[in-house]
Amino acid sequence: MVESKKCPVNNWIISLQCRIEVVNITILSRNEILKLLEDGRLEVVPLDVEQIGPTSIDLTLGNEFRVFKKVREIFPVKEDVQFERVSESIRITEGNFLLLMPGELVHGITREKIRLPGDLAGRIEGRSRFARIGLMVHMTAGLVQPGCNNKQVLEISNMSSMPLALYPGTRICQIVFEEVRGEAKYDGRFKDQLTP
Repeated sequence: MVESKKCPVNNWIISLQCRIEVVNITILSRNEILKLLEDGRLEVVPLDVEQIGPTSIDLTLGNEFRVFKKVREIFPVKEDVQFERVSESIRITEGNFLLLMPGELVHGITREKIRLPGDLAGRIEGRSRFARIGLMVHMTAGLVQPGCNNKQVLEISNMSSMPLALYPGTRICQIVFEEVRGEAKYDGRFKDQLTP
């Protein structure tokens, strides 16, 4: 629901009007998430019902990573960013780990593939148990767009003063679902992404 209220801002030179909008955001509860999964409007594969919390689903870390090379060249920050030329993909076998040094960034990916309907968006959030030791699971790209049908890339960084071991299969983050007013569908560069 959006409410509008006009408020005058008076000044002896000019008079302006502003508009205040109150937007109610609806976060889905466990029961609503279960209904959407049962109806097939929301898909999270693979999924164990134990991963579903009061208002989110825990997502597990896959075994593919994109690690950044140590380079000294200037890297252009532009729309057509080509991070593949300064990074390489690696795969960690089961039971092993990727060592993430303090201040280091890697791209990981969820094991789960997520498909959202056009009236639902998601938001990737870290889990507090890992945040408390300085592990971040996304830098600024936590939004999961309506209509997506892909795995979620995680921009994992170590903000602690100690090396951290990342184990595939760990419930590393969670996704929170929010209703979208109207219909939307993401059709961008990463819409079918299955690797970091």
